[in-house]
Amino acid sequence: MDRKKLRGNLILLLVAMIWGSSFVAQSVGMDSIGPFTFNGIRTLLGGIVLLPLIVWINQRKPEPSSHNPKESRKNLWTGGICCGIFLCIASNFQQFGLLDTTAGKSGFITALYVVLVPVLGLFLKKRAPFTVWIGVMLAVVGLYLLCITESFSIGKGDFLTMICALFYSFHILVIDHFSKKANGVKLSCIQFFVSGILSILLMFLFETPNFGQILNAAWPLIYSGVMSCGVAYTLQIIGQKDTDPTVASLIMCLESVFAVISGWLFLHETLSLREGIGCLLMFAAILLSQIPPRKKKVS
Repeated sequence: MDRKKLRGNLILLLVAMIWGSSFVAQSVGMDSIGPFTFNGIRTLLGGIVLLPLIVWINQRKPEPSSHNPKESRKNLWTGGICCGIFLCIASNFQQFGLLDTTAGKSGFITALYVVLVPVLGLFLKKRAPFTVWIGVMLAVVGLYLLCITESFSIGKGDFLTMICALFYSFHILVIDHFSKKANGVKLSCIQFFVSGILSILLMFLFETPNFGQILNAAWPLIYSGVMSCGVAYTLQIIGQKDTDPTVASLIMCLESVFAVISGWLFLHETLSLREGIGCLLMFAAILLSQIPPRKKKVS
């Protein structure tokens, strides 16, 4: 594996760690405010956090002049708006799904993007090596053992989370397309403001939050806004520049594993044998997906 791909994979592993550890903050925040309010404020925070970084990047190391600056700006804004729309839809469907389903089911169903990304990639004429498909199957089994603790049935919350998984798959594929054509930090900043503005508009239409409720959720909002949005989603864009989207989805779905580990470290929760086996299968899937395909011998 070349250094760029390894670096991209390690960045995405860090993304999964941040997302997994922020699960507690997301759950606590929902105790005080609604889904649109939570997602609107946290994604706007993520965008605001990136503004000083963009100024610093432009002053320290200006971007090289493009042969077609107009095309570069078009890719940046088109990619940012598309990513923001898909992020808004996916994250809000996930939040509403959590109101009517268990955390275990939500984690498993959301992680179905591991399967959906390579399937959708076929329509874009992107073929994944056979080892990656084996890794996908191992990841699905691992997530099942890790997250599902009751009989699986399709309820309202489960259905909403399935829609969330579909739009997260689109989000990954859109990032894969535009991250190679635009500055990753600027792309991430635009997507946060787009997602945040859309969620805030929906908040005013369907929710009635007050300042006291928002203050009660201040720390969860700050943590998920700065770390889960400002840091993790930006690292996702940067990391995906140098790796395959199917491999990226496999690595990022480790957020379920890190959520369990975070619960054990900070909340003194214990892993059952079933959950432990699920973690091992997930890591096996990641390792398997890194095996390069055999090159055909030229006769």
